[in-house]
Amino acid sequence: MQPTSAKMVPTVPLGHGSARWVGRTWARISYGRKVEPTWLEANEITLPVADLDPALEGLRIAHLTDFHGGEHLPQHYLPEVVERTLSLKPDLIALTGDFVHKGYRHVTDVAQALGSLKAPLGTFAVLGNHDFSVRNALGWRRHRGLHLAVTDSLETRGIRVLRNTSAILDHQGVPFQVAGIDDLWSGECDPVAALRGLCPNTPRLVLAHNPLTVEQLGKERCDLMLSGHTHGGQVNWPGLGRLFIGKNARRLPSGMCRHENKPVYVNKGIGYGLRFRFGVRPEVAVFTLRKA
Repeated sequence: MQPTSAKMVPTVPLGHGSARWVGRTWARISYGRKVEPTWLEANEITLPVADLDPALEGLRIAHLTDFHGGEHLPQHYLPEVVERTLSLKPDLIALTGDFVHKGYRHVTDVAQALGSLKAPLGTFAVLGNHDFSVRNALGWRRHRGLHLAVTDSLETRGIRVLRNTSAILDHQGVPFQVAGIDDLWSGECDPVAALRGLCPNTPRLVLAHNPLTVEQLGKERCDLMLSGHTHGGQVNWPGLGRLFIGKNARRLPSGMCRHENKPVYVNKGIGYGLRFRFGVRPEVAVFTLRKA
C-alpha cells in the first residue's frame, strides 16, 4: 500500500493592513498596562478669582485624588507622587477622596505615605465613595465603619478631613475659606452644613469627591470646586473615546469644567482599580490664584 499523504491546508497570511492593526493594538495595550498607569503628569492652571486680595495673588493649591490604595499599586508609586507634589511648592494641598480601593487592609499604608504631604496652609481632605465602601448611587455599604478608619488614620498624620465642615485660613493676614463635603453617594452629603457661616465676600475653595456635587450648591459662592471620581474615564481609546465614563459623569468628565457660573476641576486621579490607562495619565494639578 502506498502511504496516505496528509492534506496540506494552505495558510492565508494576514494582509499588511491587518498586521499593522494587530501590532498597533498590541503596542497600545502593552503601553496602557505598563507605562501610563504610573506616568504622573503635573498640570499647572492659572485660576482667576473675582475681588482677590493682593495678599492672595500667587497662592498655589495642589490637588490630588483617587489614590485607590491596595496591593495592585507598586510600592514606590505613592511616595514618588508625594515627592513630585512637594517639588511644586504648594501653599495648600487638597485631597479629594478614594484613599483606599476596598476594605481596611491598606488604610494605614496609604495614610502613612500621604502623611508626608506638608504645606504652609495645611493639607485638607474629603472622603470618596470607596472610603465609604459605596460602589454606586444606591449607597449600600459593605464596610460600614471604613470611612471612620480612613478619617482617623489621615488625621493622625496631620491631614485635616473636612466632613461637611469648613476651615478659615489666614494667609498674610487675609482670610481664605476651604469647605469639604462628604461624598455624593454616601448618604451623608450635606453642602448646607459645609458652607454654613462662611463669608460670601471671601474667596472659597470647595472640595467634593464627586463633581456632580456642584449641582447642589445653589447660589452659594464657589471660586473653585476640586473633585475626582471619574478618573477622566481612565481610557481614551483612539476612535472610540472615553469608554468608561457613565452618562451622568459625561457632564463633568475631566479637566476644567463649569456648572452655571462655578468652575469645577475634575482631576484624572492618581490610582486605579484596573491597572490600565490610555490617553488619560494620572495627575497632580496645581492652581495659582490671580485676580480676575
